[in-house]
Amino acid sequence: MASTRTATGKHRRTTKVNVRTGANVVGITTVASGVVAGITGQAFAADTAPSPQQTGLTQAIVIGDGIADHIEDQAQAQETAAEQAAAKAKAEAIARQEAARKAEAAAKKAKAEREAKERAAREAERKRLNTFESPISGSYVSTGYEAASGLWSSGSHTGIDFHASSGTSVHSVGMGEIVEAGWGGSYGNNVVIKMNDGTYTQYGHLSSISVSVGQKVTPGQQIGLSGATGNVTGPHLHFEARTSPDYGSDIDPLSYLRSHGVNV
Repeated sequence: MASTRTATGKHRRTTKVNVRTGANVVGITTVASGVVAGITGQAFAADTAPSPQQTGLTQAIVIGDGIADHIEDQAQAQETAAEQAAAKAKAEAIARQEAARKAEAAAKKAKAEREAKERAAREAERKRLNTFESPISGSYVSTGYEAASGLWSSGSHTGIDFHASSGTSVHSVGMGEIVEAGWGGSYGNNVVIKMNDGTYTQYGHLSSISVSVGQKVTPGQQIGLSGATGNVTGPHLHFEARTSPDYGSDIDPLSYLRSHGVNV
C-alpha cells in the first residue's frame, strides 16, 4: 500500500520589522532618560535580518543615553554649583555677623572706657573742688592765732599772718562764694568767702582785689594780691576762719586748714 504524505507547504520564517536609518529616518524624538519615543519612515525587509548599521536602532539608543548622561552631568554640576553658592553665602553671612558682633563689642568697649574716663575725670574734679589749699603757695605762718598784742583792738590776734611781699598771689583756700570784696576798715582791702561747708574765710590787707560779691570761686583760684592796706606794720596776708561772715566769730585757722588737709 502506498503511503500518502500530506503536503504542509514550505515553512516561512517569521517576518521581522526593521527600523532603518539614512534617508528613511524622518525623525527621532527622545526624552531625558534616553528612550526613543518615536521613529517614522519605516521600511520592511522580507528575509534577512538587518545589521545595527542598517536599522539605526542601536545608534538611536546610544545617542539617547549620551544625551541623558549629559543632562545628568549638567544637573549634577548645577546642584554642586548651587551648594557651593549656598555655602559661600552662608559663610559670608556668618562673616558679616561676626564683623558686626566685633564692631558692637568694640563700640561697647569704647563706650565703657569713655564712660570710665568721664567718671574718673568727674571724681578727680569733685575731689579737687573739695580739697583745700594754702592761701599763699610756699609761704609760712609769721604770726600765730590769738597772739597777744596791743596792735589788735581785741587784745589778741583773731587770725594768722602768712609771710608775703606786696603783689604775691592770694588764693581761695577752697570752693565757695564771695560774700564781701572791698574795704574792711583795719583789715584794709579784704575778701570774705562763704565756703561750701558753711564756714567762712577772710583774706586781709590786700593790695588789690580780683573778685566780686556773688562770684563762685574754686580751690587755688586767685582772689587778689597781698599788700599792706589797713592796720599793718608791713606787707603780709591776714587769714581768718570764721563760723559767720562777721568779726568775732573766728576759729583757729591752723586747725581749720589742717582739718581740710592743708599742710601748714
